[in-house]
Amino acid sequence: MWSLVNGCIQIFSGVSCFSSPDKKDRDPDSILKKEKPRRTRKVHFENVTVYYFKRRQGFTSVPSEGGSTLGMSDRHSWIRQYSLDEFALEQERIHKEMLREHLKEEKLNSIKLKLTKNGTVESEEANMLTVDDISDDEIDVDNTEVDEYFFLPMLTTKKRCTLLRSSGVRIDMKEKYELQAIRMSRQHCGCDCILFCYPETCACSAAGIPCQVTHTSLCDCTKEGCSNSAGRVDFNHDQAQNHFLDTIMKLELEKSREQQQPTPTNGFHSETSDLGPPNLFTQSQHTLEYSLSDTVPQTTSMHLHAAEEMEEPLDDDEEKD
Repeated sequence: MWSLVNGCIQIFSGVSCFSSPDKKDRDPDSILKKEKPRRTRKVHFENVTVYYFKRRQGFTSVPSEGGSTLGMSDRHSWIRQYSLDEFALEQERIHKEMLREHLKEEKLNSIKLKLTKNGTVESEEANMLTVDDISDDEIDVDNTEVDEYFFLPMLTTKKRCTLLRSSGVRIDMKEKYELQAIRMSRQHCGCDCILFCYPETCACSAAGIPCQVTHTSLCDCTKEGCSNSAGRVDFNHDQAQNHFLDTIMKLELEKSREQQQPTPTNGFHSETSDLGPPNLFTQSQHTLEYSLSDTVPQTTSMHLHAAEEMEEPLDDDEEKD
């Protein structure tokens, strides 16, 4: 069983063990229908394997501004294995470092606003201030709840360039202009036809896509005047609203049915109570790749072998197998 969480590949493996129901549960002493006897299957996980990858220029994403996208090499450069206790502590340490940098930036912004009187006046001193001017003594991370301060940092173009150069990557400046062209092309959607569309001049028809009519933007052709060979899609607001309401009603009905059913006793159990806060391990998984971006010039993926316990009920059909 595997999952992809925030760019980290997590592969879960373990050993299943079974427990049989008691004999008294198998021998009914009443003619009334009883629930099928069930037994539980448990999977235990013991450690976490982290794969580290060298950083490279990405060429696969389109950020909102600038270039220098982040990527990683095709093969990992080294591997490190943690116990669950060690992994949780390491993630807490990395998360605190991220939090310290974030609080420094907030402190810097507040100082700049004070010097510029909320941006109403120019201040040469404010322009010269950087995060490095904020000392660690001014930041109190120990009294801040790390788990409640969960966030994913936004990386500016300058920050991405710094990360790539610190990893020894020579930045290809062509990507910057390619990304700018893509962003510009996304600002213009639909054809320029007015009322009538002709296949020879319609941009949508030339691209092999239907005209998109929303009555507020995109294409301005009419139903009778559109000759797009790929067709025409007319957005119907009332139809969309009815579909939305119908979907909400179905979800509410399913929710009410689930609430009427008895709650199963077997489910997923976390065994990380000895690691500190109960949600520390879960949240730390989400921040692994992003945390290392500020401290280690590499990206990572995780391979989990054993530590949490998952109970899953088995039906009679599975018992027979």
